[in-house]
Amino acid sequence: MSTHAKRERLLLADLLESAGPEAPTLCEGWTTRDLAAHLVVRERRADAAGGILIKPLAARSERVRNEFAARPYDELLQLIRTGPPRVSPFSLKQIDEAANTVEFFIHAEDVRRAQPDWSPRPLDGVFADTLWKRLETAGRIMGRRSPAGLVLRRPNGQTVVAHKGAPVVTVTGEPGELLLYASGRQRVARVEEEGEPEAVAKVRQARLGLG
Repeated sequence: MSTHAKRERLLLADLLESAGPEAPTLCEGWTTRDLAAHLVVRERRADAAGGILIKPLAARSERVRNEFAARPYDELLQLIRTGPPRVSPFSLKQIDEAANTVEFFIHAEDVRRAQPDWSPRPLDGVFADTLWKRLETAGRIMGRRSPAGLVLRRPNGQTVVAHKGAPVVTVTGEPGELLLYASGRQRVARVEEEGEPEAVAKVRQARLGLG
């Protein structure tokens, strides 16, 4: 049975292939080749992947990522498409779905929205609800560095309090757009922001997200 993570994996690989190895992404300083190498290291090199989130290990992670980035681009794309080896925790369906659905969705948008002619991607209702559930779970972690109170709201009225505080900035949009906003992609997220202008400006520039 297909999963959201598997679908997003293949979509992301196709986007990386179409863009080519030297296209820009929304990941600061990274081309599509750099992003592809990051995805491979994350799944295939547990000894180095910890540096993605743990600063003392970042130098080793970056060194290994650069080694992979030096490989042929087609090889990196094939490794992404085939997925992790069986010894990797990511090979387990439940972990793959939990850890990769959002990861691949966001990075697909990192590729798409770095291009000048991008347009929002329509999401089916089931997938939108899946992204919303992940936002409900991780919203407070993603919004912990917000300089003001931060409320994320769907058009149907469902809300996530990503950060408590005052003044409050309320951001309204579809789940995928809110997830991009909360992950630090505020400038490309198609949302509406409400609140004191100064607070809105500060939240828009804040370093939101898990990293």
